[in-house]
Amino acid sequence: MRAERPYIDKEHPEVYKAAVKAAAASRAAAHEAGLGDDTIELINIRVSQINGCSTCLSIHFPRARKAGVEQSTLDVLPAWREVDSFTDQQKAALELAESLTVIDPTIDRQALNARAAAHLTTAQISAVEWTATLINAFNRVSIASGHPVLRQ
Repeated sequence: MRAERPYIDKEHPEVYKAAVKAAAASRAAAHEAGLGDDTIELINIRVSQINGCSTCLSIHFPRARKAGVEQSTLDVLPAWREVDSFTDQQKAALELAESLTVIDPTIDRQALNARAAAHLTTAQISAVEWTATLINAFNRVSIASGHPVLRQ
């Protein structure tokens, strides 16, 4: 028997539909908490960069530009700590998102949350963490499946 590399979203579509529904609920919660699509898409892109998910990058770069993120800002996203292109709120969101992508047991989560709370409400922190958690999941679905890059 030859093992095929399945598109896991197609092999178990009910699971994938639940993930898509969770992502829609997460985006709605982020909007309700006062986060814009620009910040949501910066999180999606940064997490996808770290995970090396070309499919998700091909989806979220155009969405970020549509949400008003300048190309020059997207160009320097991997160096967000070093440049002045990001708001304090976006920097706090990116730090939280990265901490949930590269799990480092030495990170002081209490200190991290305190830094985030200087620029984000509790609801926004939760929304950022849901956004990061779900894009991490979608990255893994696309990587496991070998999804192609989308041409737009």
